[in-house]
Amino acid sequence: MSNDFPNLEIKLPKIKTGVIKLIVVAVFILILLASSVYQIRPEEIGVILRFGKFVRTTEPGLHVKIPLGIEQLWKVPVQRQLKMEFGFRTVTPGIRTEYRVTPASQREAVMLTGDLNVAVVEWIVQYKVKDAYNYLFKIRDVDSTFRYMNEAVVRKVVGDNSVDEVITVGRARIEAEAREELQNLCNLYEIGIEVNQLKLQDVNPPDPVKPSFNEVNEALQEKERKINEAYAEYNQEIPKAKGEAEQMIRGAEGYAMERVNNAQGDANRFRAIYTEYARAPLVTRKRLYLETIIQILPKISKKIIFDEKQQNILPLLNLGEEVKK
Repeated sequence: MSNDFPNLEIKLPKIKTGVIKLIVVAVFILILLASSVYQIRPEEIGVILRFGKFVRTTEPGLHVKIPLGIEQLWKVPVQRQLKMEFGFRTVTPGIRTEYRVTPASQREAVMLTGDLNVAVVEWIVQYKVKDAYNYLFKIRDVDSTFRYMNEAVVRKVVGDNSVDEVITVGRARIEAEAREELQNLCNLYEIGIEVNQLKLQDVNPPDPVKPSFNEVNEALQEKERKINEAYAEYNQEIPKAKGEAEQMIRGAEGYAMERVNNAQGDANRFRAIYTEYARAPLVTRKRLYLETIIQILPKISKKIIFDEKQQNILPLLNLGEEVKK
């Protein structure tokens, strides 16, 4: 039995050489366009390097650069708020943010205070890139350098304060001092970073002494509360007492002035009466008598008037009426 197969001839269409060249040229042009056109987002700035040398920066928008690796583009987020964490690391950000503590982060958080106590200090730094050129080219590894600078500054400031100041009353001042020193150090090394905020997140004593320290902290808080209550009561009672004392003084002064004026008026009245009496004794005596009678008679409820010519008093009395005393 012989194996006879028919001869099958497949004829492919012939492609002209000119068409192939056009396709190659079109692909090359597309590659050039794709590698030369770039876009900078609003919060970024573009840094262009030509053969590894800085040549210019570009603002947000659509731009063109020399392709084929002649010019390289680095994008720097100059308007974005950047954050660096110390003593902990964020695992899952969101409404319920999850954190974790690694051995490396735990080592950077343990610090010695000025009174030779140990504190576990966790903090964050928020910063922006203010100079893209310095940020890229002044320091070899700017992120690691900035992290070391943070740790050095915070350790220095914490070492100048007691553990009570670090954990309780001195946190705001320590944050301000550390931020200022960190910014001065960034300016000195010209790393192109602007420090916006340095915030102490959680400052605690080490776990073995934490219960005892919490009791001390509660006692300090109770002390502050008592002091504030005492000041509140002081501010309430002292002004009240001063007001009452001022009122009594003013009342006494008014009473003294009244008595003096009355005494002076009585003295002046007596002198005036004496002057009139010296001029006309009988008239003055009679006038004084009548004035006195005018003042006394209205105060008497029952009056009995005698006639000088009356010889018998009985006709004037109502003997049938009971006399009330």
